[in-house]
Amino acid sequence: MSRGRRGGGLLIAGTTSDAGKSVVTAGICRWLVRRGVKVAPFKGQNMSLNSFVTREGAEIGRAQAMQAQACRVEPTALMNPVLLKPGSDRSSQVVLMGRPVGELSAKGYHGGRQEALLGPVLECLEELRGTYDAVICEGAGSPAEINLRRTDIVNMGIARAARLPVVVVGDIDRGGVFASFFGTTALLSPEDQDLIAGYLVNKFRGDVSLLEPGLEMLRGLTGRSTLGVLPWRHGLGIDEEDGLRVSMRGAVRESLVAPPYGEDVLRIAVCAVPLMSNFTDVDALAAEPGVVVRFVDRAEELADADLVIVPGTRGTVKALAWLRERGLADAIARRAAEGRPVLGICGGYQILGEHIDDEVESRAGAVSGLGLLPVRIRFEREKTLARPVGVALGAPVEGYEIHHGVADVRGGEAFVSDGRGRALDGCRVGAVQGTHWHGALESDAFRRRFLTEVARAGGRRFVPAPDTSFGALREEQLDLLGDLVEEHADTDALLRLIEEGAPAGMPFIPPGAP
Repeated sequence: MSRGRRGGGLLIAGTTSDAGKSVVTAGICRWLVRRGVKVAPFKGQNMSLNSFVTREGAEIGRAQAMQAQACRVEPTALMNPVLLKPGSDRSSQVVLMGRPVGELSAKGYHGGRQEALLGPVLECLEELRGTYDAVICEGAGSPAEINLRRTDIVNMGIARAARLPVVVVGDIDRGGVFASFFGTTALLSPEDQDLIAGYLVNKFRGDVSLLEPGLEMLRGLTGRSTLGVLPWRHGLGIDEEDGLRVSMRGAVRESLVAPPYGEDVLRIAVCAVPLMSNFTDVDALAAEPGVVVRFVDRAEELADADLVIVPGTRGTVKALAWLRERGLADAIARRAAEGRPVLGICGGYQILGEHIDDEVESRAGAVSGLGLLPVRIRFEREKTLARPVGVALGAPVEGYEIHHGVADVRGGEAFVSDGRGRALDGCRVGAVQGTHWHGALESDAFRRRFLTEVARAGGRRFVPAPDTSFGALREEQLDLLGDLVEEHADTDALLRLIEEGAPAGMPFIPPGAP
């Protein structure tokens, strides 16, 4: 790809949330980098409880970290300058350039603050375009959210300001994809429609020839081509933003449980607490042959679990109340008394402690925890953002921290140490343990030792596979995404859009924006 003073760009929009924008963006990034293109991802504004910490200590959306991996570059705050972390149905924490700057209601944010952020967002995009050959941008929700268009900084607002061509992705598995493509285009202003350069069908099952008459009619109606029909592939829901793509009592993601390496399987129950954050922590467990991971919301579903996980949450006190209301708190306490494994991660770790003092997140003040670990939690206004490394169960482990709660550990053993006897984080008492570190289970040697402990506690003849590499599995997924783009998209057309922008003279589809 030729490189001028500024790199090329493309914005991937969607007909809906969860249309596949994140994974299509990652696939295009991986396809480009395999061609030798220096490429970076970008999302001006992200709303997600799945976040990640960059090496410089900035918090960004986990999807952009995954896309950076697809590009084979280190993620930075430039790739996701605005992150919104919902704390309720009406308000979110605003994270700007990787640092929290306050809580805002949806009305307050869209009433003026969002529009003021367009300048900084564009500056980040331009800095990336000055460094990389290409920047593949991801939109949010739908570009046809006409009630929010005036303050938009992530869809057509940024496409117009940066003159980015836009490809719209539609999930055909949901149905109505032709109407969604047409309606999305027809609800945009003439100026916005000028940048809509084509469509991508996602998650198609069956014979593509049966779809072709509809694609031709769509081209006749809109004057725009469909630039690819990507087939449905099992298990590609990696590092999503908008929520769990499972039922509450369904198996995690779309993963297939491989046959166990030993004689038994392990069953892991993850409590589906409100405002669950970084549920990607359990992906590494689900990747292990013979490990079944399920999200649960009823006490009786813990009965046959070999391990119960209380995951991270943006509402620790709210999640604690939810566990008590549903009887899950009592069920977890009974497990602990019986010596059956329980793991708390971040907010889940805080819940397992004795006491929580929260004048920051919930402003609930003093609240009693489950009392299963000798830990007292005090919420500080300054958020801890870190990428620590250490040793746990005699194996190297690394993770990332994103929390306001500070732990005062008053007993037990450290969950992770520096390898020389100094405690770094967390607490272990018997079969109950907790840590603030997200991502620790992605460390292969530690994960195998941890699962061996869980199996031993439950009397299971489960043996972790000796060669499971979560990092290698993630690379395989990213390569598969790149393959889907390379084999099923019009890559020549995509390259032209990235290098030259949207073609001139795209027809206007009435009625346009009201």
